[in-house]
Amino acid sequence: MKKIKVLIADDNSFIREGMKIILSSFEDFDVVAAVEDGALAVQYCLQHEVDVALLDIRMPNLNGVEATRKIVQLTQTRPLILTTFDDDEFVFEAIQAGARGYLLKNNDPEQIRDAIKSVNRNHHVLQGVVLDKIKSSLLSSSHPTSAEQQTIPEAVSIPGHTDHIDRSLFTDRELDIMGCIAKGLSNKGIAKKLFLSEGTVANHITSILNKTGLAHRTQIAIYYLTGEVRVSDEEL
Repeated sequence: MKKIKVLIADDNSFIREGMKIILSSFEDFDVVAAVEDGALAVQYCLQHEVDVALLDIRMPNLNGVEATRKIVQLTQTRPLILTTFDDDEFVFEAIQAGARGYLLKNNDPEQIRDAIKSVNRNHHVLQGVVLDKIKSSLLSSSHPTSAEQQTIPEAVSIPGHTDHIDRSLFTDRELDIMGCIAKGLSNKGIAKKLFLSEGTVANHITSILNKTGLAHRTQIAIYYLTGEVRVSDEEL
């Protein structure tokens, strides 16, 4: 069986070497490199075949989000964020940059192993605690300030559409509404932004749920950003 070629990027040498030892103990993986920053990770992926790049967020020279963005743009490697930081800003930016998963380092080795294998099969992986961050942000948008502030940081640019989803399934208006949901807007905020009634917005959301088989607006946001929903700890 062909082994999955994994790169590890972490500026903490103890964690970096420890993760290399752990992953090398699994017969599924070939740890091809362990580097200390995002720039070196990008450089290695450009020059060698790497299936999955395991990236920390806060690294010198080039952080995990920017490294993810460059790796996705320039190579076939699939980035997977493995970090101690679960701040909203990092979660949203990493997903938008193209990360195939976002996990915390306190997972068991077997969970990390399964997540890497899942990402290698072209799935997205978001563990429960990370999904909770996104869900909390979206739920808080149901009680916006008078200025209808967005809960996703302004620095995170969410386009009018995404290559991750099959756009032919949806009308232009439905795509607009999905984008607004991914930004954290409430139905009232979407109605105001798109010059629609709240009832019309609700009808469009119902149509989106019916077309996708999703259950609620949190899943719509994840679907819009990643193309699928694979979120429970049991699925890791």
